[in-house]
Amino acid sequence: MTIMPTHSPIGRGTLIAVVVSGALILAGCGTTAQSATDSDLSRDSDDVESTTTTTTTTTTTTTTTTTTTTLPVPEPVPTDEYGEEPLTEIGWIEIPRIGVSAALYRGIRLTTLDVGPGHWPGSAEPGRIGNAVVAGHRTSHNRVFRNIDRLEPGDEILYHMPDGIHVYVVRETMVVSPESTWIIESSAEPITTLFACHPPGSIAERIVVFADLVTELQQPDQADDSSGADAELDPWLGSDDGPGRADQT
Repeated sequence: MTIMPTHSPIGRGTLIAVVVSGALILAGCGTTAQSATDSDLSRDSDDVESTTTTTTTTTTTTTTTTTTTTLPVPEPVPTDEYGEEPLTEIGWIEIPRIGVSAALYRGIRLTTLDVGPGHWPGSAEPGRIGNAVVAGHRTSHNRVFRNIDRLEPGDEILYHMPDGIHVYVVRETMVVSPESTWIIESSAEPITTLFACHPPGSIAERIVVFADLVTELQQPDQADDSSGADAELDPWLGSDDGPGRADQT
């Protein structure tokens, strides 16, 4: 069920620069102070008024700030789709519309997908900037994405991760060829992409669902500061009794 590459992804690992220019501040018009002669009418007409002028100059400064972000780079399509890879559970995925609630694993080889949905190594972590790519079966083994074609714009996809719960909302669904590796390309926006073979029982095409993050973007330094509070928020992680566990046998 692995899609094969046809071209080099655009934007992989590119640097995104955001430039913010400081506002121009123009101030400090010249000021004039005048001192008049004494108003005593007894002074003769030869008295002359004295005027003093003071000029103040203000310098205008423009400040430019540049922020650089490195986007996640997905690993290449594996050449040995049946190869062994460590079976590592990294969280849980929920899709209420189609009744999905299952453990999420790292890896997209068939040895992993036969156990449950897999997160494409190197793609964005759920809740982070970039494209979090997840694959799953439709008709064999766990059949976790059997009804993925029923998802509609606005439906929610939830990832329960060690750093919290990240909610995405479906934007669109499309069917592409197996060679359409552009679907795993990184993104300057936080999105997730789900894909599976299509139609059910065939590997002729791939059905792809794109969704956008609607909860707060998770920053790397925030994710590193995990605590016991996260475990209370998401008790499914590391539990043998999590929703959907029985469906994966």
